[in-house]
Amino acid sequence: MAPFDSAGAFLMMATLLPVKLLLVGLLAHGVVGSPGPSSNTGMVANAVLEDPEFTDVIENITVPAGRNVKLACSVKNLGSYKVAWMHFEQSAILTVHNHVITRNPRISVTHDKHDKHKTWFLHITNVQEEDKGRYMCQINTVTAKTQFGYLHVVVPPNIDDSVSSSDVIVREGANVTLRCKATGSPPPSIKWKRDDNTKIAITRNNIVLEWEGDVLTLSRVSRYDMGAYLCIATNGVPPSVSKRIKVSVDFPPMLWIPHQLVGIPVGYNVTLECNIEAHPTSLNYWTRENDQMIHDSQKYKTETVPGNPSYKSVMRLHIGEVQHSDYGIYKCIAKNPRGETDGSIRLYSSSPPTTIPPSTTESITTTVPSTRVYESPYGLSTMSVNHFDKGIRYQSDYNQVDRSEHKSSDTSPNRDRSVDESNEVNGATKSFIRWTTVFALMLHIFLPLNQ
Repeated sequence: MAPFDSAGAFLMMATLLPVKLLLVGLLAHGVVGSPGPSSNTGMVANAVLEDPEFTDVIENITVPAGRNVKLACSVKNLGSYKVAWMHFEQSAILTVHNHVITRNPRISVTHDKHDKHKTWFLHITNVQEEDKGRYMCQINTVTAKTQFGYLHVVVPPNIDDSVSSSDVIVREGANVTLRCKATGSPPPSIKWKRDDNTKIAITRNNIVLEWEGDVLTLSRVSRYDMGAYLCIATNGVPPSVSKRIKVSVDFPPMLWIPHQLVGIPVGYNVTLECNIEAHPTSLNYWTRENDQMIHDSQKYKTETVPGNPSYKSVMRLHIGEVQHSDYGIYKCIAKNPRGETDGSIRLYSSSPPTTIPPSTTESITTTVPSTRVYESPYGLSTMSVNHFDKGIRYQSDYNQVDRSEHKSSDTSPNRDRSVDESNEVNGATKSFIRWTTVFALMLHIFLPLNQ
């Protein structure tokens, strides 16, 4: 029987489709011809021909979406029989011989006429996920010959923003649930981690570096949970994708003061500090005890220095050349939409610090008395001896002396008086040293003579 002499012979091969549908498709493309000769000569000629056979299996192929793919079906002894390609899952005839039956513009067919074992290639361009499945190659013999190959389409993960969480703001102490949904083939897995690689506090007793699953729930969040969280989707098909979700935790301002009592002499500069934690960022300012706000001026300078993490900051008030009128209470105040707070610092007068003067300036010498015991013909006797330590600052009963040594030489009256007093002390000290030395020598000379 000649090929396609009976439409039913080919329809037996295409068991996937209704008979009428396949027949209409074949007739429309001129694939099914009119019945061939039925003479005994033709029947004998057909009897001596070998039946067509597949010479190789159809390889299973895995391809990323968007690539092009080619499926091969190799046949020998095809003769006048036809080769058809079908998509098994879609129950669709794709090609018959050189004709493309499907309306899918991404499908085409070619074959190698010069190959001894003719190979029919099914081409699919820009492969999509719906193209995956079993592809069937058939030869329209009386008993249809069929073989299958599988096309596996892998798709990189993609996070669906429409069903995933976006940035969230929550009050401290509340619970937070973050969701991340992703598509891909094979289905991607989801894991969570913090953007700064710190640990995730699921609960107080469950702290992890990473969390797996579509949903991340944080119980009773605190300011320490604030930051960016990464939802990472992977399925073995590059590239992996991630979504950054920022969690903001709101709370009223809190502050602490390193030094609530600050002593400073008149004429010195001083800086007052308050440490603040607040989110959202607080409005910060300083006042005196009369609630009068302090503004930047030649005397005052205010600043707020951002810290790390971002909800921390430091308030500073710089006061230049403190005067008696500057002593008193200073308040640092912080306000945000969640509340406000304040703290107080007391600035009081103190004596200037004492320092060792440089070697280029005249140093004051002080004496430290001690007692030594000497043996004499009249028994044990004692004599007070003074040790002299240089470099110890002379302390006057008057604050002007110390203050004058911190000022430059052109603030002269107090400075001159300090130098005069130093000269008087040095003269008395030198005189005392001379008499003590003479007395010691006399002891060493006369004591041996008496013995």
